[in-house]
Amino acid sequence: MAIRNMVYEGDPLLRKTSREVTAFDGKLATLLDDMFETMVQQSGVGLAAVQVGILRRAVVIDVGEGKIELVNPTILKTSGSQVGSEGCLSLPGQFGIVERPDAVTVRAQDRNGEWFELTGTGLLARALCHEIDHLDGIVFIDHATRMVQPGETPPPNKRRVTAHVKKVKSE
Repeated sequence: MAIRNMVYEGDPLLRKTSREVTAFDGKLATLLDDMFETMVQQSGVGLAAVQVGILRRAVVIDVGEGKIELVNPTILKTSGSQVGSEGCLSLPGQFGIVERPDAVTVRAQDRNGEWFELTGTGLLARALCHEIDHLDGIVFIDHATRMVQPGETPPPNKRRVTAHVKKVKSE
């Protein structure tokens, strides 16, 4: 595993749409492992492949409930609403107030190409939306109702996190 170089705001790569992953091989496994290590080293809760310069639809998340890997994720449904602060490893030191769904169900593949569905609430729902947005060239400031000013403490996100994973039949 290795720490990857981050892509920061201003790099046009962040605004590009990531391509579908079609090869479930050692290169993908290495990418996912490196992304996770990079995310942890940067003290993040999520990281999309584009943030390390790879235009592929792959995401890693850990909101304190364990490692989650999503390959080719799509959002199937959302419900509820939560408003809270959001930041991004690609926009260091910037925080904004963003409204996101309170519950999100996604369909994705694991590193072996097996399909599954994941439902998350609270911070996990926020992270799922945030990271999947990256895959479509969207960053949190595009959704922010306002940016948190320097010296202002971002309001905490207090909503409890839950997750439910369901394996689904392969396509």
